[in-house]
Amino acid sequence: MKPVRVVTLWWVLLLVSRLGATRKGSPEEASFYYGTFPLGFSWGVGSSAFQTEGAWDQDGKGPSIWDAFTHSGKGKVLGDETADVACDGYYKVQEDIILLRELHVNHYRFSLSWPRLLPTGVRADKVNKRGIKFYSDFIDALLKSNITPIVTLHHWDLPQLLQVKYGGWQNVSMISYFGDYANLCFEAFGDRVKHWITFSDPRTMAEKGYETGRHAPGLQLPGTGLYKAAHHIIKAHAQAWHSYNRTWRGKQRGLVGISLNCDWGEPVDMSSPKDIEAAERYLQFCLGWFANPIYAGDYPQVMKDRIGKKSAEQGLDMSRLPVFSLQEKSYIKGTSDFLGLGHFTTRYITERKYPSRQGPSYQNDRDLVELVDPNWPDPGSKWLYSVPWGFRRLLHFAQTQYGNPPIYVTENGASQILHCMQLCDEWRIQYLKGYINEMLKAIKDGANIKGYTSWSLLDKFEWEKGYSDRYGFYYVEFNNRNKPRYPKASVQYYRKIITANGFPNPREVESWYLKALETCSINNQMLAAEPLLSHMQMVTEIVVPTVCTLCVLISAVLLMLLLRSQS
Repeated sequence: MKPVRVVTLWWVLLLVSRLGATRKGSPEEASFYYGTFPLGFSWGVGSSAFQTEGAWDQDGKGPSIWDAFTHSGKGKVLGDETADVACDGYYKVQEDIILLRELHVNHYRFSLSWPRLLPTGVRADKVNKRGIKFYSDFIDALLKSNITPIVTLHHWDLPQLLQVKYGGWQNVSMISYFGDYANLCFEAFGDRVKHWITFSDPRTMAEKGYETGRHAPGLQLPGTGLYKAAHHIIKAHAQAWHSYNRTWRGKQRGLVGISLNCDWGEPVDMSSPKDIEAAERYLQFCLGWFANPIYAGDYPQVMKDRIGKKSAEQGLDMSRLPVFSLQEKSYIKGTSDFLGLGHFTTRYITERKYPSRQGPSYQNDRDLVELVDPNWPDPGSKWLYSVPWGFRRLLHFAQTQYGNPPIYVTENGASQILHCMQLCDEWRIQYLKGYINEMLKAIKDGANIKGYTSWSLLDKFEWEKGYSDRYGFYYVEFNNRNKPRYPKASVQYYRKIITANGFPNPREVESWYLKALETCSINNQMLAAEPLLSHMQMVTEIVVPTVCTLCVLISAVLLMLLLRSQS
């Protein structure tokens, strides 16, 4: 086996070097498009409850699978970090709303914590009134600031007791429990929330939670667990949509959709039918896995064919991909008022056959290899390269594949792994400029894009990466117990895009960049002074009171001695 691995690696390296030599750019990048977005286009930023709130066991909140995962202390998270405090967002609502106003955003996408509202995950057990009040007050505060709430019901933090009792999304009972939870949220907040997202990036939740085990709940059920989890998630989404449509839509007039994340897959060789098929397969196993049932009533045909064939070759009587009944297909089809689309980067795709005897797995089922071009800008993260033209192609794919639905870009951003304090994030400005411009071109192409959510408002807990990756517009000093926030240069740049509703002309856009970099140097000085300020705060809060107390005690002792000597 060893020589085969060496030869394979050699071919991969050769192919990557050829890509670097021949694919310096893309026709889409040849010219920057100056223009503005449609009137009423919505600009925003996003976050999720587990990554930012902290207060993991406060005010009646129950444990989530991510609490259990991070508390296990088995090296599952980089540095054994937890989100027990995270950004301390639970106690910094007003402060963070000021940041949102500073950005001039139209909307804020955030998630509700299921275990904060239902500590056991089951509505019949107990509803946490303090959790209801927290989110209700938060929504009111957003609306008071003219910021539209876009609310995600489930962003990966399943109540731990549902995992322990039922096996989480492996169990069909999750559909009804999620339905009860969704109805609670519609009932409590639906009079003010008009944009609902049922699930955020369920593909990653299923793949990393039930296939690789790199995410909570940490199960490794290769080739089976992720498909079963996804099957239940799709049905849970459909049930929540129908429930809203039947009970709440008439009086609340809101919209319900799902947020699906997918990178763009570009064929390595555009003249190779096999590479083109592999790239198509990549997109169907990624985006189509969830979108196709919702828009067409069933899984993509290529998934059914590939997984069915490999399952038979592995000696199984049935396909590892579950089957929807005719009634379920009809029930699921059309259950989306908009398509939420998350996107971060691009991969080159080429075909590679994986023998069925290697055993079941998501990777083997796809029969492909993902490659990157070494010339693509790399902010420091091992997986996220800046490839703006892929964004336009993905938007066009979604537009044509699913009948030009209303699209909200629900996640798009870039991270950097920082070992030092850095607020002059020129690389994020370039990423924003490129990706937002490609989105503008997609609208010009005819895509029905309603809004854009940049990811994310704050640096936050990044799942298995701990606090090493920073996506935020605002730098968070996690080592300071007060978790202060500092604006990066990209804050001013993004605010300019929002205010202008696009890119008016070359001279103005260039001035944004220069002004953003001017201000960040001042902010860097403030951040550099933070350790000194923290030290001074410690002196003020601890040392000064201690000294004062000692002075009082010494004075009392001296007074006592003086009185005794006089008597």
